[in-house]
Amino acid sequence: MDHPRVQYESGGKGTTFEPDRIAIGGHSAGAGLAAAVALRARDEQGPRIRFQLLNQPVLDDRQETWSQRNFTDTPWQTRSSLTAVWQHYLGSQQATEYAAPARAADLSGLPPAHVASAEFDPLRDEGIEYAIRLMQAGVSVELHQWPGTFHGSQALLSAEVSQRQLTELAAVLQRALA
Repeated sequence: MDHPRVQYESGGKGTTFEPDRIAIGGHSAGAGLAAAVALRARDEQGPRIRFQLLNQPVLDDRQETWSQRNFTDTPWQTRSSLTAVWQHYLGSQQATEYAAPARAADLSGLPPAHVASAEFDPLRDEGIEYAIRLMQAGVSVELHQWPGTFHGSQALLSAEVSQRQLTELAAVLQRALA
């Protein structure tokens, strides 16, 4: 497939930008923001996003899933820390689908996604539920739930599972943009 290319100057070096090869993604709150950008780009006819990489995404301010109620004191992410995150993020504003993508009624027309979750993460079920809703809306989704892990555990670089997670995330993004 031939991609249009745009040349621009950056720091004295010519750089190529390919608008047909835009991917967005992130980890945790960054993944939630990426999901929100995908929704907004769809709704406002923004740039065509080719792929979204949602790693352990923060998607739902309501915190009503089984994992939110049961994994309340896990390493690095607790129910109270997530409540504080949502309070800081939303302030006195009501959550919209652009702030909390799990609130979106319609997920059709979004770009293909890779959603990864950690087994002992309060966010696990909202990520899985979002992936299922994407599939039900006709979006191509790869869903990977990492057994034995917790939110952010891939930062423990000496762990074999962390190395596999990071390798997979890089490979997923490379395949999506190939």
